[in-house]
Amino acid sequence: MAKELMKGNEALAEAAIRAGCRFYSGYPITPQTEILEYLSWRMDEVGGTFVQTESELAGINMLLGAAAAGARALTSSAGPGFSLNQEGISYLVAADLPAVIIDVMRIGTGLGDIAQGQGDYWQLTRGGGHGDYRTIVLAPASVQENCDMMETAFDLAEKYRHPVLIASDAAIGQMAEGVNLPELREHNIDSFDWAVRGCRHGDAPRKIQNTYYTRPDYVEYLRDKYAAMDSEQRWESYMADDADVVLVAYGISSRVAKEAVNEARAEGFRLGLIRPITLWPFPNRAFEECKNAKAYMTVEINILGQMADDVRLAVRDTRPVDFYGTFFGLPESDVIVEKAKAMLEKEGK
Repeated sequence: MAKELMKGNEALAEAAIRAGCRFYSGYPITPQTEILEYLSWRMDEVGGTFVQTESELAGINMLLGAAAAGARALTSSAGPGFSLNQEGISYLVAADLPAVIIDVMRIGTGLGDIAQGQGDYWQLTRGGGHGDYRTIVLAPASVQENCDMMETAFDLAEKYRHPVLIASDAAIGQMAEGVNLPELREHNIDSFDWAVRGCRHGDAPRKIQNTYYTRPDYVEYLRDKYAAMDSEQRWESYMADDADVVLVAYGISSRVAKEAVNEARAEGFRLGLIRPITLWPFPNRAFEECKNAKAYMTVEINILGQMADDVRLAVRDTRPVDFYGTFFGLPESDVIVEKAKAMLEKEGK
C-alpha cells in the first residue's frame, strides 16, 4: 500500500474514522484545530456526527453521552482546553465508559503558548480531575504512530470500559510524514449490552451509567481493573541494555534523544534510550533490561522534569536520575550528550 503524506493532526483524525469513530465533539484550539477541521467534512462522508461545540466543557459532555450510547466517540484539545476536559474525564471513569481524548500538548502554564510542549505529563498520568482514578495514556512519536495508536486507543477503551488519552504534541501534530493508513472499520453502536438504548429499542431495559451506585463490589472491581491495566505497559528500548547512561524520553523528545544516542555511540560513549509508549501505566519493566546503567536522565519539553519522578520509582532510587528540559525549543542532541557525560562524571563512574 502506498504511503500518503499527512500532517500529524490529520492522521489522528483519519485514523479515528478508520477505527470506526462516528462521533466527534470539540472546540478549536491551537495546535490541534486541524483534527476538528478535518473531521468537520470527513465525518459527514461516512455518515457520522460532527459537533463544533461552544466550549470544551460541552465537547467532553457530549462525548460522554455518545459513549454511553455505545458509539466510538472522540474529542480533542490542547492547553487550557484540555484542562476543561478534566471533570468530564472523571465522570467517564465513574460511569465506566470507553472514549478517546486527544491532548496535543503545547507549552504552559495558564494560557501558555502554541509552541510544542510536554508540560501536561502530570495532568495526563495522575488524573487531572477530582477523585481517585487514572487513565491509560498513549504517547506517539511520529505521524505514523498518531495513526496506529488511534485504533489501539479505542480497543483499549472498550477492553476496560475506560477513557484512554493520546498524548501528542504540537511538533508531531504539525509535521507532515508518510503514513500507511489502515482499512476502514465499522463499529456497531449496538455491540454492548451495557449501552443506553433509546426509544427505537422499544421495551429495552433502562440503563444507568454509574458504576459507583450500581455495583456493591465497586472498590474491588476498580482495584482489579487498574491492576489489569498495568499489563498494558509498552515501551521501546534503544541500545539500553549495555548503556552507562540511559535516557528516558517520549514523543518528539524521544526522536532527538535517539539521535543523541547515535552521536554518543559514534564517540564511544555508551548512551541508551527507553521510550515510554504508555505514559500510564508507566513501563517499569523496561528498566529491568538496563543491566549496566549507572544513571538515568529524562529529556522533556518542560522545566520541572515531570517524568523524572516516575523513573525514580521505576528504578527504586537505586541509581541517580536527572533531567534535561527545554521550554520554547526542542532539546538538542549535542546538549543531551554533554549533559549525560557530565552526569556520569559527577557520579564518579
